[in-house]
Amino acid sequence: MELPEGITIGHWSDHDGMTGCTVVLAPEGTVAAGEVRGGGPGTRESDLLSPASNAPGVQAVAFAGGSAYGLAAADGVVSWLDERGVGYATPAGIVPLVAGAIVYDLPLGDPKARPGAAAGRAACEAAAREVERGTVGAGTGASVGKVLGHEHWTKGGVGLAGDEIASARVSVLAVVNAVGEVVAEDGSVLAGAWRDGAYVRTVDMLKAGVAPPAAAAAPRSTTLVCVMTDARLTKTQAWLVARAASAGVGRAVQPSATAWDGDVVYCLATGAVETEPFGISALAADVTAAAIRDGVRQATGVPGCPSVADRAASSG
Repeated sequence: MELPEGITIGHWSDHDGMTGCTVVLAPEGTVAAGEVRGGGPGTRESDLLSPASNAPGVQAVAFAGGSAYGLAAADGVVSWLDERGVGYATPAGIVPLVAGAIVYDLPLGDPKARPGAAAGRAACEAAAREVERGTVGAGTGASVGKVLGHEHWTKGGVGLAGDEIASARVSVLAVVNAVGEVVAEDGSVLAGAWRDGAYVRTVDMLKAGVAPPAAAAAPRSTTLVCVMTDARLTKTQAWLVARAASAGVGRAVQPSATAWDGDVVYCLATGAVETEPFGISALAADVTAAAIRDGVRQATGVPGCPSVADRAASSG
């Protein structure tokens, strides 16, 4: 899957503890913006991505498992960038700016296994143009379809998709760990809560009287998205692309941005191609939905959490 020129992505995965982190490294001059939509977010430096902030962008994005503990992975990214003289110029020197967000993956593996600074550094060292997808990086312990409890979950993961418009490239990285289900292009459930040999929709279960989880036992989850484009965008335009891409989350994840999802969308724009921003916004939603679907299609099952392919085999 081709990325915009200059962008690389790396993973660190702990398949024993079922967690990990994923880092997106951006080239110099990248403009960045973003928005938090979910009611249960876990982020770092998210205010930097507001068009109201003075910094034009960030040098990297760090997605991690481990719930709030996983935000420490960004510390390793900061030190890795600092050693290479990469960051935001201040009167006293370079300061690397790293936006971070986490998913709640503690129930699937070892809740004491948490990505830290060393994991963030390792993901930077592994960064490349070819990107592994599925049960890897921040998607290692991801799952979807959680209203009925862990025995009904289906495996989530890391997805990637891309397309072009007017000579500009739009690629999207997604970490899929939603409370709800992922729906396919035709609207059918692609991955979600599995009961009696079939997927069941979250809203249908709620309408039928299944009680939503109490706050103390809620299945905290998240879909994390990073839109990457070589279009030349201002920070406000990049923010509008991120907002538009949130529609892609809503197309592929149902329900999305709930009280128990920390959904976020970031946009990185390298500025290599002059183009109309409206087209980038329109395409970003399509590519975001495709990346989310790719995340569950590429995922491999783990003990206690079968994949889409495992579910299909068991029902066929």
